[in-house]
Amino acid sequence: MNDMSEFEARTGATGRGWRAAIIAWAAVAVAILLLLRNDVAHIFNLWWNTDTFGHCLLIPPILAYLVWQRRSELSALTPKPWYPAAILMVIGGAGWLVGEASGVALLRHMAVVGLLIVSVPLVFGLTVSRGLAFVLFFALFMIPAGEQLVPILQTVTAAICIKLLEWSGIPAFIDGVFIAIPNGNFEVAEACSGVRFLIAMIAFSVLVANLCFKSWTRRILFVLSAIALSIIANGIRAFGTIYISHLTTPGFAAGVDHIIYGWIFFAIVMFLLVAVGWRFFDRPVDDPAFDPARLQPAPPAPSAPRAAYVAAAIGIAAMAAGPVYGLVVANRAPDTQTAAIVLPELVGWQRIEGRAEWQPHYKGVSAEAIARYVDGEGQPIDLYIGVFDRQSEDGELIGYKQGLLPPETDWSWARNEKGPPNGRAQQIKNGGTVRDNWQFFLVNGKLTGSDYTAKIEGLKSRLLGGETLAGTLVISADRRDELVSAMPTIERFAAALGPVDTVIETATVER
Repeated sequence: MNDMSEFEARTGATGRGWRAAIIAWAAVAVAILLLLRNDVAHIFNLWWNTDTFGHCLLIPPILAYLVWQRRSELSALTPKPWYPAAILMVIGGAGWLVGEASGVALLRHMAVVGLLIVSVPLVFGLTVSRGLAFVLFFALFMIPAGEQLVPILQTVTAAICIKLLEWSGIPAFIDGVFIAIPNGNFEVAEACSGVRFLIAMIAFSVLVANLCFKSWTRRILFVLSAIALSIIANGIRAFGTIYISHLTTPGFAAGVDHIIYGWIFFAIVMFLLVAVGWRFFDRPVDDPAFDPARLQPAPPAPSAPRAAYVAAAIGIAAMAAGPVYGLVVANRAPDTQTAAIVLPELVGWQRIEGRAEWQPHYKGVSAEAIARYVDGEGQPIDLYIGVFDRQSEDGELIGYKQGLLPPETDWSWARNEKGPPNGRAQQIKNGGTVRDNWQFFLVNGKLTGSDYTAKIEGLKSRLLGGETLAGTLVISADRRDELVSAMPTIERFAAALGPVDTVIETATVER
């Protein structure tokens, strides 16, 4: 008996009804993928080219396997469109619009995957979707998310390292994510945070928990154990690199670390996790994925095949509303066209020739300028102003590799400091050079030091017609002594500078 005959025999539904539902859902899925093709391409690019999300390439075939695994149980259910899901499609389209307007790729990626998920109950109905509940949940792992955890994981990894170094008797000093031992200095860099290991382990443990456990308590404990093991194991790995360096040389230790972490370490930790959890597996291999009789005690009257096509048409229209509106607001002209930035002259400070080797990096900026000033004692300080006539995906204040850390350099974030009102303070490092910074954002006429507030104001500007001009001002100084803060000097300079929002606006020269 072929698969479609099995459907007909066990449900009483016509094969034409099932075929209609499958065709209708495929039409919705294709419409989503085509309409949001730029974001689909971006998602795939992250999967293919970013180590952190390489495991996502395995998610679609795993989803296909999970659906195939449930084919017998699904054959006992009758698909019937659930039209209220169209409201969720509208919300998904609106979510994409918010991500597009704010320049937050993560929101757009969530919308793409979310729309694909919601299209299932829309076309196949709630009963079939309940049978596919885990499959739909696991599809969330297609979203390339989690890099926001990097700073936290860097700090945790550094804390584990320093504790293990203390226990091993190796003299060590920690400053943020920088660790120094007698024969070398180390940084718990973004690549060493363990974020890719953690994200992949969460996906793996969730899959194993569903396939091998029936008890929800055991499932939750297994996933929590996987998370804890990932974080601790990464801390031990980082400690091992430093310890090997203590016994040999930093170069040798780095080579060993790359080989072990890239090819062996992840497999060993996964093996240990499964080996320990094996004795607690309580789900038989032949256990059905779900009980069709519990989900659908009696088959409902089958809906006409055209109902699936109607649901698909409604879903496509509902989903498209947000992106279509996005095309309208995207064509809005900027309020200003900036020709240049003219930095101010300040009482008590003299502007001098030359500049720091460091400069903030803002790709796509409409205009920018940086200059060095000195006070009466010869203390240098750098002032940077950059503006965007209108933020977009090609140029925005808050985005990947945008900010105080120039890409392809050795500058790295060290710590956050207590910042000024409506601004923020950060310390960055490059080897033995320590630089203190105050940074301000001016977006939609509001001054802030928060990435999130800047994003929200940018969103309001694009969707509700606010000011399009967005800018940032940075006051920065190298420490003369690594242990003596330059913040007092920055504070004196800021007092001479005056209101930051006024400075940004008056420094902007229009065409």
